[in-house]
Amino acid sequence: MNKDQVKGAIKDAAGKVQEKTGQVVGSTEQQRKGINKQVEGKTQKAVGDVKEVLKDVRQK
Repeated sequence: MNKDQVKGAIKDAAGKVQEKTGQVVGSTEQQRKGINKQVEGKTQKAVGDVKEVLKDVRQK
């Protein structure tokens, strides 16, 4: 795993918590921010996945 994969997974998890917290307190703003953070996290993790694949290809 590389740093993008780890940071992306952390952002995704934090976004899920933020979204659920927003649901509990009734804040659509917090829900929206949580969803946005999840998208950022998934994107960053995908970038990390691509980097890993390229690294593996270069090593062969």
